[in-house]
Amino acid sequence: MEQQQISSIEKGIIEAQVVEALRTCFDPEIPVNIYDLGLIYRVVVGDTGNVEITMTLTTPYCPAAQSLPPQVEAKAKGVQGVTEAKVSVVWDPPWNPSMMSEAAKLELGMF
Repeated sequence: MEQQQISSIEKGIIEAQVVEALRTCFDPEIPVNIYDLGLIYRVVVGDTGNVEITMTLTTPYCPAAQSLPPQVEAKAKGVQGVTEAKVSVVWDPPWNPSMMSEAAKLELGMF
């Protein structure tokens, strides 16, 4: 059965909703959501509602390395209109504190 293609407007809505869902995921060691922490590098919504997320972790030795990517995938799959979600963890570019949003820096007292 062929999946129906979605419009660019629908893709934009799904992308925004996935980002909002990812803002409910937290690194267990840092009290900031992973999106504002700068761990999400890309969210791409395909023509059939499939979502590809490229992310990193604060360090390759992050204690959440096993739990965080599946949690990100589950959050994305929970968004209405998402047909499937794939998470890729990359180490290039390496994460650093400059990747955090202004809100995250403020929350962590980095100003």
